[in-house]
Amino acid sequence: MTGMASDPTLVLRDIHELPPPPWWPPAPSWWFVAGALLLALLALAWRAWRRRQRRRALERLFDASLAEAATPAARIAAMSLLLRRAARQRDPAAASLEGAEWLAFLDRGSRAPMFDDEDARLLLEGGFRRDVDEAAVARLAPRVRARFLDWMAGQWKA
Repeated sequence: MTGMASDPTLVLRDIHELPPPPWWPPAPSWWFVAGALLLALLALAWRAWRRRQRRRALERLFDASLAEAATPAARIAAMSLLLRRAARQRDPAAASLEGAEWLAFLDRGSRAPMFDDEDARLLLEGGFRRDVDEAAVARLAPRVRARFLDWMAGQWKA
């Protein structure tokens, strides 16, 4: 056996490692991951687009309803009607609320009270008054619009 160890043709050489695999093209599993990620991003983008379209439609509905009202009392009646519609979708029992309970319901879920001043009390009887302060209606409209959009846009599911 010692004669074979000295044979120069039997000299062992170092093991050569294979080169690392190239980074491109990726393995098939990465293509599946990329496809799933792309589909998820497309679904999220589509949902955001639909929500934006829905919100714009609700904004147009609110603005058109107020624009159709000829008097400040009619604008208050339109705002009250829209708020009642949104409240019924949020809680069916809201249709029977009146007075301070109705105003408290409108404030429910908001960080700061939006409907606890004299302008907000116009929602209770302003639609039935003969003379309504135009400035009070103008101050009330953005709050009512914000609450209407929050409630109606929050009800929609993509």
